[in-house]
Amino acid sequence: MKAKNQNICIEAVFERIYQMYAKELRNFLIYKFQDVETCNDIVQECFIKLWQKCHEVPYSKAKSFLFTVGNNAFINQKKHLQVVRKHHAGMVKQETNPVSPEYIYIEEEYAQKLHRLIENLPEKQKIVFKMSRLEKMTYHEIAETLQLSVKTIEKRMSAALQYLRANLEYFK
Repeated sequence: MKAKNQNICIEAVFERIYQMYAKELRNFLIYKFQDVETCNDIVQECFIKLWQKCHEVPYSKAKSFLFTVGNNAFINQKKHLQVVRKHHAGMVKQETNPVSPEYIYIEEEYAQKLHRLIENLPEKQKIVFKMSRLEKMTYHEIAETLQLSVKTIEKRMSAALQYLRANLEYFK
């Protein structure tokens, strides 16, 4: 019987294909994967798929089929590893930047307290503080705007900061 007409579904023919291509396929996969155990598993999977599709794959295409299945397994494994790495990187990122509900609550509470304290400052100190910290103006710019000396601005700002430090328990 000619090789081209042989049916892969016959055990003896399938065994001959295994003897001819298993070692070569394994070496090909070892070159790609660099992992002998994984390669042995994939060689077995390739031959299982060939057996499952023995009615569809002609004898002359058996080698091509096996190497295509093996190469696809390699590509799928690499894609899977990329997904795992990406997922792991996301998990590490989440772990390094935890924002717990408790932290958010404390931060909001702190911001509310700071806002109330700023509103309770004497009017002159409040104006200087807001111009400096919220509008990002320099002491010189504030002095020009309010037509006061830079020293007066420094004193008002110092008094405002002392008051805030004394009343914010997080700064103590």
